Amino acid sequence: MTTYSLLIILGCGLVTWLPRVIPFILVKKIQLPDIILRFLCYVPICILTALFVSNLLIVKEGKFPELNMTYVLATIPTALVAFLTKNLMYIVISGMCFMAIIRHFCI
Repeated sequence: MTTYSLLIILGCGLVTWLPRVIPFILVKKIQLPDIILRFLCYVPICILTALFVSNLLIVKEGKFPELNMTYVLATIPTALVAFLTKNLMYIVISGMCFMAIIRHFCI
């Protein structure tokens, strides 16, 4: 690895890291209005939902979207965990475990 390659990798890391850290630094010093804090509570759920739906459907050009059955099978027990616990951490961990089990035995 050359020095140039190392500098490029470090520079890309810095450029990726800064936009994620700067908002946290700025928000620590100011008091956000209550309406913004309530809005920000929904961001993790929105991100997870967008990631979930984008993986749930298989889109092929010129065809109607199809369901990805592996994800559908993992969704059913994960939705049950979500209904019973209403805890985001349990939902994510159980979803990952169910997906791992399905991929191990079905694929």
